[in-house]
Amino acid sequence: MAKSEWIDISYPLSEDIIYWPQDPIPPDIKSNSHTSEEGTLTMTQMTINTHHGTHVDAPRHFYPDGTSIDEMPLDTIMGPVRVIEIKDTESIKPEELAAHDIQPGERILFKTVNSSYYKLGKFVEDFVFISSEAAQFLKDKKVSVVGIDYLGVGSFRDRANLVQVHQTFLGSGIWIIEALDLSNVKAGRYEIICLPVKIKHGDAGQARAIVRPL
Repeated sequence: MAKSEWIDISYPLSEDIIYWPQDPIPPDIKSNSHTSEEGTLTMTQMTINTHHGTHVDAPRHFYPDGTSIDEMPLDTIMGPVRVIEIKDTESIKPEELAAHDIQPGERILFKTVNSSYYKLGKFVEDFVFISSEAAQFLKDKKVSVVGIDYLGVGSFRDRANLVQVHQTFLGSGIWIIEALDLSNVKAGRYEIICLPVKIKHGDAGQARAIVRPL
């Protein structure tokens, strides 16, 4: 069988997954097996936040009356996508984005030095985030989807930025994908399939995201 061109860019959910330190409840994922005359039955119990692991943020995350994750149109994150590699190790800024000729409607995934952080096995506070100015730049460009290779599009240490970036995107209909694994993906153009779990009235949902080169 020929090797698939699809690349999995989502992280598996597990007990040792990296999560936002301020989350009220850490992820708890346990598998239990029961043996009977019919054989062995295994089931997994999970207690997780909708923002644990690779996930999609819906507008309802910051806007109570906004579109929820179960209302996301199916083709929102299916189709062409561009992976842009960011060299800045502090934040994503308009000056670096300007060179990439971003077009209206594009889906953009940002690969940064963050892609090397997951193997550290601990949360990195100074991960590369999207600056407020860059968020406005992307809004003005009218992109449709923004994804990043760590747990948040905004800064962990700057609460004002964290809120502003989310509001800029979600308030203008730009969907967000967080915690992407882009470690094995080069900059370039791809096809993406990313469907979040259908949670009624959900503010976000875990997703299996895959890409293949165009």
